[in-house]
Amino acid sequence: MGFQAQGSSRKKTAAVVGAGPVGCLAAMMLAKRGWRVVLYEGRADLRLPSAKAEARQRSINLAISHRGIAAIHAVSPKSAERFMQTVIPMKGRMIHHLDGSLDSQLYDRDGQCINSVDRALLNEELLGEVSKTQDVEIFFRHKVRFVDFDKKIMTVEDLDREQEHTVAFDLCVGADGSYSTVRRQMMKVVRMDYQQEYINHEYIELKMPAGHDTEGRPTFLLDPNHLHIWPRRSFMLIALPNKDKTFTCTLFAPTVDLDRLSSPEIFLPWFKSHFPDAVDALGEKNLIHDYTHNPRSPLICTKANPYHYKDRGILLGDAAHSMVPFYGQGLNCGLEDVRVLKVLFDQEDVKSSSPIGADNHEDERLARTLLRYSQERHKDLIAITELAMNNYVEMRHLVTTPLYLFRKVLDGWLYKLSSPSTKPLSSLCTELTTKMYNEDEPKGWLPLYTLVTFRPDISYDTVRRTAFRQTKILTTISYIGATVLGVSLLWVARTARTWIQ
Repeated sequence: MGFQAQGSSRKKTAAVVGAGPVGCLAAMMLAKRGWRVVLYEGRADLRLPSAKAEARQRSINLAISHRGIAAIHAVSPKSAERFMQTVIPMKGRMIHHLDGSLDSQLYDRDGQCINSVDRALLNEELLGEVSKTQDVEIFFRHKVRFVDFDKKIMTVEDLDREQEHTVAFDLCVGADGSYSTVRRQMMKVVRMDYQQEYINHEYIELKMPAGHDTEGRPTFLLDPNHLHIWPRRSFMLIALPNKDKTFTCTLFAPTVDLDRLSSPEIFLPWFKSHFPDAVDALGEKNLIHDYTHNPRSPLICTKANPYHYKDRGILLGDAAHSMVPFYGQGLNCGLEDVRVLKVLFDQEDVKSSSPIGADNHEDERLARTLLRYSQERHKDLIAITELAMNNYVEMRHLVTTPLYLFRKVLDGWLYKLSSPSTKPLSSLCTELTTKMYNEDEPKGWLPLYTLVTFRPDISYDTVRRTAFRQTKILTTISYIGATVLGVSLLWVARTARTWIQ
């Protein structure tokens, strides 16, 4: 594929690898800036019926929150507006206790919600948008086999024709997931620190069908405006609503436990004993079918540094930082990567064209932009991967403990007492189109979940530092309260004993 010359200059070409949500948004961002974009995806077009069935077997339902929405808005406000019509708002967690009792824990005192969306549906929406974007070509079932960053060429295999061809690029964007080919190729030319860790838990997706109301119309079997959690210490079940009135359920459990549940005869009694109220909604037949037919998928955490090479390569999304899904930030963080990169492009005034004959010259503005991205984004990505892992412990166990519930009440009380101003999402979206984050530390008391989920103007690293400071205060107050309570009870006991004597 050649370059398009215009007078004494030509449009720069960005080769984006991976047509998931992050890759699609990156392609749109670059094309809207005047770049020519070629987008390569190894799988078939997700919008085809044959590809949809495969996608639904291997994905976790997504919870998109303010960070992801702000990122889409920064690139395409109309796309963000249309996308929000496809989501289901969830105002809190619904805890399902073993005795069948329910406990609603709201996410935010001001009623802010996270949003459930089917991964395939989100990807379809973004693929539709990027397909309509000028200067973008999409190639499905095309696998990138080799990238030469110094020569700025890549080898791509057309899987249908079983042919390889060479593609020239100015910038290669790796958005090809946790097992990124672009990252492996970049590690040949970059002294990259890289860490990969498999968590000792796996997940299996289960499908809760729609119910029917008195008139036979489809209806939800559970409250659709909650993220449902069945916490059971070392494992848990969660359920997120879908537009067709079904729920996508995900069972997370240690690998050793799943290994023991090797047959329906062993699995079904185990599931009934731990999730009795879920069995009726799922249906035994559907439950057994999904457990025996849907794949067990691993949970992987990857960290890398740096994320770029000179002016010609950048890693985004899971290719740079995959994390466990327990804060719902994997997607949001990946989309935010694109927004942060866009802001840096604006700040450095990166051009979309290059003088003819200057192919081997380094674009200093672009090189500086990618360097800044690696330097400024790294601390945020490390922070959110750690916060996500910590939240798993909270979701599968701590949400049911008295100490957690006490600290949750105290957290909310301090939040209400400090009365920090709430920024509406529309205001945040406008604000974050042109800047990465607020430079000032957040004022007042803000719960950790609010900081992570509803304040995209606060960086993940600032969130971590703020949470650490507030946790120390909560712990101190809890210890003081427990001490005062203990002393009071002791005094009452002694007084009562004296009175009786």
